[in-house]
Amino acid sequence: MVARHASTSVTGQAAWVESLSPWPEEFGLDRVRRLLHDLGDPQRAYPSIHVVGTNGKGTATRTIEELLAAEGLRVGAYYSPHVRSWSERIRVGGAEADFDSAVERVRPHAALATQFEVLTAAALAEFQARAVDVAVVEAGLGGRHDATNVIDARVVLLTNVALDHTDVLGETREAIAREKLAVARAGAIVVLGEAEWESLLPNNEVRLGGPREAAEAFLGRRVEHSVEISLPGRLEWRGPTEVWDGAHNPTGLDYQARHLPDRDWVVVASILADKDSAAMLERMARRGRTLIATRSSNARALDEKELARRAEPYFDRVESDPDPRSAVDRARALGPVLVTGSLYLLADLSDED
Repeated sequence: MVARHASTSVTGQAAWVESLSPWPEEFGLDRVRRLLHDLGDPQRAYPSIHVVGTNGKGTATRTIEELLAAEGLRVGAYYSPHVRSWSERIRVGGAEADFDSAVERVRPHAALATQFEVLTAAALAEFQARAVDVAVVEAGLGGRHDATNVIDARVVLLTNVALDHTDVLGETREAIAREKLAVARAGAIVVLGEAEWESLLPNNEVRLGGPREAAEAFLGRRVEHSVEISLPGRLEWRGPTEVWDGAHNPTGLDYQARHLPDRDWVVVASILADKDSAAMLERMARRGRTLIATRSSNARALDEKELARRAEPYFDRVESDPDPRSAVDRARALGPVLVTGSLYLLADLSDED
């Protein structure tokens, strides 16, 4: 949900979006509901699927988008955060929407809204304007108080639950699961990636599986197609010896480990201050013996020197560089490169591609 600092290279509506407050003074849905009311409540114009969870939401959302498109539906999809450009967040009909146009539609009504609320409203209004058959909506943070919890989703997918954002969502996995599953209205079909949360859903039909099961629950029949997807910054190979992966918590790094070749990677990392940095660094150290600590432009990012200090017990060699691009260049001189720890770091690097 939290954006990167404004870049002088950003123009148009994106520059205005970057100027907005990225974090609400108080969590709640009143602001986004007022904004959508002023826009005619576009979220009521089409059915929707809501994707919540700690990790894998973006991949699940794209998979559902592609599966439903393969079945002949016109699909709108909403993602966060982005890696390469703001326009990644809003897609219709298999392509990125006109971001400037989508934001311009809501800007006159958005005086009090936060950045994520504006983006959510822009996506939902764009889906109405483009007459989608279904919207697949990725939650930002949690569920109960997330701006996306204004849709009345026909299907909810919970990918998984791990300890993340505990200061906001709760200190146990069950508490976090409750916050995420609060988006499920009575009567919605809920697809669980983890069976242990079924008891939290007495008013819902519950199925076990992942993205394909969610698509099938929406359609009411089997999906006949298979799809292959890729997302920027998710195990993204940038050449034969360089991988960018935005794993930003221990569980995400565990998933990364299962899908990354066993090499002595030179790790370039930035970690947000509210993450479990010790657990993350311990996992990163399994990937390689060298870490180059850097800092994304996100306001919550750890100072690179502090990150380097925390990394010293885990790595044989630790360096720090405040500039992400310079840090990657240094890593390339030392061996195969793994850039990880934060999608915001990858976004900063992509700004300079």
